[in-house]
Amino acid sequence: MRERSGAGRPPWILLLPALAGLGFLVLPLFGLLVRAPWSTLGTRLMRAQVLDALRLSLLSATLATCLCLVLGVPLAWTLARVRFPGVRLVRALVTVPLVLPPVVGGVALLLVLGRRGLVGGWLDSAFGITFPFTTAGVVLAETFVAMPFLVISVEGALRAADLRYEEAAATLGAGRWTVFRRVTLPLVAPGVAAGAVLCWARALGEFGATITFAGNFPGRTQTMPLAVYLALETDPQAAIVLSLVLLAVSVVVLAALRDRWVNTST
Repeated sequence: MRERSGAGRPPWILLLPALAGLGFLVLPLFGLLVRAPWSTLGTRLMRAQVLDALRLSLLSATLATCLCLVLGVPLAWTLARVRFPGVRLVRALVTVPLVLPPVVGGVALLLVLGRRGLVGGWLDSAFGITFPFTTAGVVLAETFVAMPFLVISVEGALRAADLRYEEAAATLGAGRWTVFRRVTLPLVAPGVAAGAVLCWARALGEFGATITFAGNFPGRTQTMPLAVYLALETDPQAAIVLSLVLLAVSVVVLAALRDRWVNTST
């Protein structure tokens, strides 16, 4: 088949703003690499405060991802396979954290799970459980902002899956739970994995909801983004080093999802 005329030769009126957009996105990252204190990078990374923030970030992001999997996969399955009144409204509510300013999400969490919140007040008085300004609060804040990424990815995979396999398993006598565990989950495993990676990356980079709901206490609630914010005011070089760590994580996430995106686009 002959290649269409003009393919691969975009007009200048499109190419120039495209190059400007590329430069706008890439130059800040390039500036971060250029201004990084490479000679003292290892020493700065080994500081106790940096290691504590990194440890807490990795732990909280992993726990938040696990919580998102436990809650998000069943929610995605419900949205994809169950027809009930108001499903569109529920789907819209699930995706609200994607567009909601994270600080607003933190305020909302305080109003619900704070010591005087709708649920938090009861948890505090009945069981002595408090979430604000604790490590558990960090996990909840990250879960709130990251779960939509998992739900959207898994729901899309469920909608694209071939229902005939599930129907065949059901006709052979498999129960609903067996079909879900032995057929549905393996079919959508790539979507679950991609959603989990995106969820983990979003949780790792969360700032607004975390600082609002959990505060910024070193060793307890200070994650990497919060440490970057604090270091930027006192030690800009340390802020650059911490930013490089988060940039490296982002590159790894992009590399992990590259094959899925390429296959989807083709």
